[in-house]
Amino acid sequence: MNRQWDEGPMLRHSSAAPIDRFDPRLRTLAVGLTALGTVAAGRLLTLLGLLALGLVFLALARMPLSVTVKRCLPLLGFGVLLAMILPWTVPGTPLGTGFWAHASSEGLTQAGLITLRALIIILATIGLVGTLEIPVLGHAFVHLRIPPKLVFVFLYAVRYLQVLQDEYHRLRTAMVTRGFRPAMNRHTYRAYGYLVGMLLVRSLERSERILTAMRCRGFRGKFYVLDHFHFTSWDVLFGLICVIATGLYFGWEVVW
Repeated sequence: MNRQWDEGPMLRHSSAAPIDRFDPRLRTLAVGLTALGTVAAGRLLTLLGLLALGLVFLALARMPLSVTVKRCLPLLGFGVLLAMILPWTVPGTPLGTGFWAHASSEGLTQAGLITLRALIIILATIGLVGTLEIPVLGHAFVHLRIPPKLVFVFLYAVRYLQVLQDEYHRLRTAMVTRGFRPAMNRHTYRAYGYLVGMLLVRSLERSERILTAMRCRGFRGKFYVLDHFHFTSWDVLFGLICVIATGLYFGWEVVW
């Protein structure tokens, strides 16, 4: 049976991927541990090891290469921007003579390390929780004692991002059909300001309608979860792997 990929805010697919054998709570915690370890890592070899771990997560999730590349492309622009700024703002050894005398190799290295750290976190996040459906991820957040209001904001934001995008396209289409052509002038700036303001107004009206509909259905500020997670032998194995990886990380970064 072929898997169907949804290009929405979060990928979803069948449970055929090996990563789906593990408890979503452990996978969410693993994302946090990987992010903390990546930010705190001070050695290049540690970062390369974490990068390899992120690639392993991607392999376990059986994530299509095209989808992964698409989600990592914005990071390329971020890295280019850092490479254009940090070498000229971080003091250090000049990259060369003439124009490059004012740029430092330390700044360029720092830009590369920041980009590498961001790439590791993105790959780990896609591999670990990219295959979870949004309600399942929110369920995991609740079990991890994340404040319920933050969970609600996350769930509703993801749920209605596409709705707001559709509303924006309708307003944009209406502007174009009325002869609007963007240019670098005052009229264009005013038109885009009206567009953003109208989008905010319609978003507020829609949110009030949604809240009224939820209250009519008995919503009292709490989601009642019917199904609960259960640990299995696969979760014990995954937990042991995380503990061993954490021990190796601290042993390499702190002791050796």
